[in-house]
Amino acid sequence: MPENGREILRKAFPYLWPADKPWVKRRVVIALTILFLAKVIAVTTPYFFKAAVDALAGESDSATWLLGIGAVALTIFYGLTRLLNVGFQQLRDAVFAKVGQRALRQLAMETFTHIHRLSLRFHIQRRTGAMSRIMERGVKGVDFLLRFLLFNIGPLIVELAMVAVILWIAFDVWYLFVVVVTVTLYVAFTFKVTEWRVKLRREMNEQDNDANQKAIDSMLNYETVKYFNAEKREIARYDSAMAGYERAALMTSYSLSFLNFGQSLLITTGLVIVMIMAAIGVENGQLTVGDFVMVNAYMLQITTPLNFLGSVYREIRQALVDMGQMFHLLEQPAEIEDRPDAKPLKVSGGTVELDDVHFAYDPARPILKGISVTVPAGQKVAIVGPSGAGKSTIGRLLFRFYEVTGGALKIDGQDVRDVTQDSLHAAIGIVPQDTVLFNDTIRYNIAYGREDATSEEVEAAARAAQIHDFILTLPEGYDTMVGERGLKLSGGEKQRVGIARTLLKDPPILLLDEATSALDTQTEAGIGDALAHAGRGRTVLVIAHRLSTVADADMIVVLEAGLVVERGTHAELLAQGGKYAAMWNSQRAEDAA
Repeated sequence: MPENGREILRKAFPYLWPADKPWVKRRVVIALTILFLAKVIAVTTPYFFKAAVDALAGESDSATWLLGIGAVALTIFYGLTRLLNVGFQQLRDAVFAKVGQRALRQLAMETFTHIHRLSLRFHIQRRTGAMSRIMERGVKGVDFLLRFLLFNIGPLIVELAMVAVILWIAFDVWYLFVVVVTVTLYVAFTFKVTEWRVKLRREMNEQDNDANQKAIDSMLNYETVKYFNAEKREIARYDSAMAGYERAALMTSYSLSFLNFGQSLLITTGLVIVMIMAAIGVENGQLTVGDFVMVNAYMLQITTPLNFLGSVYREIRQALVDMGQMFHLLEQPAEIEDRPDAKPLKVSGGTVELDDVHFAYDPARPILKGISVTVPAGQKVAIVGPSGAGKSTIGRLLFRFYEVTGGALKIDGQDVRDVTQDSLHAAIGIVPQDTVLFNDTIRYNIAYGREDATSEEVEAAARAAQIHDFILTLPEGYDTMVGERGLKLSGGEKQRVGIARTLLKDPPILLLDEATSALDTQTEAGIGDALAHAGRGRTVLVIAHRLSTVADADMIVVLEAGLVVERGTHAELLAQGGKYAAMWNSQRAEDAA
């Protein structure tokens, strides 16, 4: 067990014994009671087998005379006890099933919820494929751990104790001694080798995560692979990762063979020694043939779960590793959290103010160095500048994906750090440079803007975004699947769906984050009309690289190296003949060419 195994078990225990769920506790108690009855029946089963053998062999046995029944009846009792044992085990599983499934669902929901609470910084750095595997294995590990600790390890200890007592009473202490030594050696060997195997298994998981991530990354970038004729390169990259997985998997397989053989050697040796002792007792007349059969039955009865113990311990050890990774994920702090006294944002007009805002992703590399910009309610203000000037960072700060490191960002005089994130996000709509869609229908993606939207409202938003007519030309209309990340739609079509989604949300503040920079000139012109419609009656903050899209803004702010270098209307900035004018002339020359 890992050093933090107890801590992991402590975190998992509430899912088995929740303080606020009495019905879960009742089911656990009932399942344990059924389990105990099953074990009592299990340890009495070999006795009926012994009595039947003695009756058939015609050997005198006081217990058989006390029963006063024949071999056939004893055989029937033997069969009934076996059947009852299995029946109780199945009943136990049925009673506990709801407990296990509830724990699995609750933990999955908690993990999924926490992942969505984590900061943008975490999600930028994360590996989606590896994280999904950690979540999947960790959730299943909890269900496995609760089930097998409760119904295998604990019951095995109880059964071993019962059998040991019976062997001591029915025979002598040397039988007990052999059993104890055998079990001790078996458990020590199993645990020692399993610790080694866990290291191999961890390496195999890491290689599996790496190969899975490379596969997902390659598939998500399918078009890029095709553009650069890089299929062989991607295959070689994936094969290299799979080669590492193969090596780790082979070592895991070899170590399993070694473990299984060692376990079999120890168990078989103990079994043979006990059977020899019983055979000598029969030859000396101290034991009956039935006793010989009973000793064999008890040894087989304890060796079977011991063999299973090896597998269960390996799985429990691995489950602890998987759960450790998942709990580590759950312990990742949410970088941005609501303050205890945070109140909902109250939008009266929608004025956005950046008051001497400083920010750095890395303290050694400041991005914004004291930005002061005011976007009056109902007006359109554009922020332009070269790449790396900090334009898109302002949009992320507005949504409070990051905290400003200096100054303040306010909406209608309210610092965004003092309001709830839910109300802040509800007040802002965004059309990003690359609208990412869910792998679902067009209707679902537009309706994502507002959960309770009707079909009529969805279609009205599509009309306003100038995509309704296009949707009607599709064979399945609004029920057309858009593909993963919306790959079945063109860039302009995706943008229009994104605009419709934002219009349906109907936010008082609209952020256009380079919404047309990835589109061709003709598509940009069409999207521009839809964006103009989307901005009516709203406060609009435009982050743009292409200046032709912001010429009609009420004010244009020019950023360079994290500082405001110019501000004014399009005409005023051109008249100044400064940075903006130079950018404008350069882009005009590019368009003309």
